[in-house]
Amino acid sequence: MPFRISARCVSPPPEADVDDFAIEVNDLSRRYGRRWALQRLHLEVARGEILMVAGPNGAGKSTLLRVLSTISRPDTGTVRIFGLDVVNQRLKVRQRVSLLDHRHFCYGELSAWENLELSGRPGGMATEEVVELIGLKGREQDPLGSFSAGMKKRLALGRVLCQGAEVVLLDEPYAGLDPEGFGRLEGIFASLAERGATVLISTHQVARVAPHCHRALVLREGKTAWLGPANELPHDGELWSRQQ
Repeated sequence: MPFRISARCVSPPPEADVDDFAIEVNDLSRRYGRRWALQRLHLEVARGEILMVAGPNGAGKSTLLRVLSTISRPDTGTVRIFGLDVVNQRLKVRQRVSLLDHRHFCYGELSAWENLELSGRPGGMATEEVVELIGLKGREQDPLGSFSAGMKKRLALGRVLCQGAEVVLLDEPYAGLDPEGFGRLEGIFASLAERGATVLISTHQVARVAPHCHRALVLREGKTAWLGPANELPHDGELWSRQQ
C-alpha cells in the first residue's frame, strides 16, 4: 500500500518484501573522467515512498536521478525500476519514470494548455486540474513565450503531473520558481503522494522538503553519508560539508 504523509515523517517497513520496492540500487558507481560522482551506492525505495536526496554541491544527487531516469548509464552495479534494468530495459523504464530537471522541455510556440495536453498519459491528472494546482488559471491559453521563467518552471512541474508516472524524479524543483510557485509546490508533493507515486526529490531546501518525505538520503562525495527517517535528519555540520 502507498505510504501516507502525516504530521510526522514516517519510514517504510524495515522488512519490506522485495516486490514492494520500486527502486533497487546495488553497488552503483558512476564516473565522469577521473572523478567518481557515485561510489558503490546501495539503495532500496519502496512503492509509494517519498525520499529526499540531499547533500552539498557535487555530492552526486543529480547523477543519481539521471541514472534512475536512464539518461546516464552506470559504470558498475545494477539499478532496477520495478524489476526492470535501467540499461537493458531502458525503454520500458522510461514508460514508468518522469524526470524534472533544469531543462523544461516545453514548446514555446504552444499554449500552456497545449503543452499539458501533449504530456498527458493514461493515469495522469486532468489538464484542468493541473492548471488550477500550478496556478496558471486564466493564463492557460497564452503562448509559452509570454511566460516568466518562474511560470515556465510551474508548467514543467504540471507536465510531470499530467504524465502520471509511477516514479517521479524531481531535481531541485525549487530552483527557478517564482514566489507563487514556492507556495504551490507543497500541493504538488501532496498530489503525488495521494496518487501513490514513488518520488525522489533532490534538493538544497532541506527544511522545506523534509516534512513531506518519509526518508532522507544524504550523499557526500558520491557515497551515502546518512540514510534514515526524514524527521530524524541530523544537523551535524560535518555531515553537510563537502569534504570528509
